[in-house]
Amino acid sequence: MTRPSSTKIPGRKVACLGGFSAFVPAPLPPELEWTPNLVRALSDADRLIGRLAGEGGSLPNPHVLMRPFVQREAVLSSRIEGTQATLGELLAAEAGAAVERSPDDLREVGNYVVALEHGIERLKKLPLCVRLVRELHEKLMTGVRGDSAKPGEFRRIQNWIGRPGSTPATASFVPPPPDDVEPCLAQWEKFIHEQTLPPLVQVAMAHYQFEAIHPFLDGNGRVGRLLITLFLVERRILPTPLLYLSAFFEATRRDYYGGLRAISEQGAWDEWLEYFLNGVARMSEDALGRAARINALLSNWRVAAAGGGTNTPMLLLDLVAANPFVTVNHVAEKLDVAFTTAQRAIIKLEKLKIISEVSKAKRDRVYCAKAIFEILEEPAHLIPSGEF
Repeated sequence: MTRPSSTKIPGRKVACLGGFSAFVPAPLPPELEWTPNLVRALSDADRLIGRLAGEGGSLPNPHVLMRPFVQREAVLSSRIEGTQATLGELLAAEAGAAVERSPDDLREVGNYVVALEHGIERLKKLPLCVRLVRELHEKLMTGVRGDSAKPGEFRRIQNWIGRPGSTPATASFVPPPPDDVEPCLAQWEKFIHEQTLPPLVQVAMAHYQFEAIHPFLDGNGRVGRLLITLFLVERRILPTPLLYLSAFFEATRRDYYGGLRAISEQGAWDEWLEYFLNGVARMSEDALGRAARINALLSNWRVAAAGGGTNTPMLLLDLVAANPFVTVNHVAEKLDVAFTTAQRAIIKLEKLKIISEVSKAKRDRVYCAKAIFEILEEPAHLIPSGEF
């Protein structure tokens, strides 16, 4: 492929006070060359996300499985930004267990879950738009680091991307000046609703554009990744949000940031689109494989736990599907049953080797369905499986 020329750079540099230049992205879409590699990547991504939509939507309980997938996405998206909380810590804390991780880290990750669930609910009444972007940011950043990121507010000062200690003059990328943020976002919103490009190509372009605008003081990467999922749901490409790209971006972090930067510096749209579409294909396979294996476990466990005169163990299995970590108090509260009833249900699943104790405390014991947790914890599968 030929090296992109300067005439393909999708934006302009503007001189700013302080002796540095900021990049203002041009309105989307760019001119696109449909190379054989790009057509093949789009075909692969469309086929696999279509399979995920069809088979994922027909799974017995996609709504139950959605939550641990959301939580996994929250951990991985936050990890890209440097937050160190693990999936196990997030799930255990939600189940009422005490964990050693900083409450600030847990709050950051937990806010991502809240923001995504808020976005999915809001899409029932509101299209994907700048207003929703602000709402997502408010949910994401409230209560985090003293609210210094101005939750829900677009920046009024210049920001930049670079190594710690860098200045706008030494930064690797300087997004638009504050006065250009809202006009750029208005163009971004127009592109989302007026374009007739293939949806996966459109969302790949929109993701780059949002990150290039960098409209907030903090949280831009996480909001941008949230918007990918919400776009797929709004366009009904997926019936439920089972597909997340943060695992792919985290595993290929250098390629992710390099691809975004290469568009601004060289107009390298083809490379970025092929990378993004490959991520959609690989994560569609990955999500379908995980969901199918978890559902197979749950199906077998329901057969084993059936009978006994009470349905509490069966209800407990639904809780385990949403969060493999449980405590007696948490189960009693969620199922609105007595402590002893919850305890008996846990003991039954423990005897069936569905869950096992993972704490060593005599009180407030924590149990985990390790088979489900291990599926959720597996690294992303980046190589085509050939099974779909």
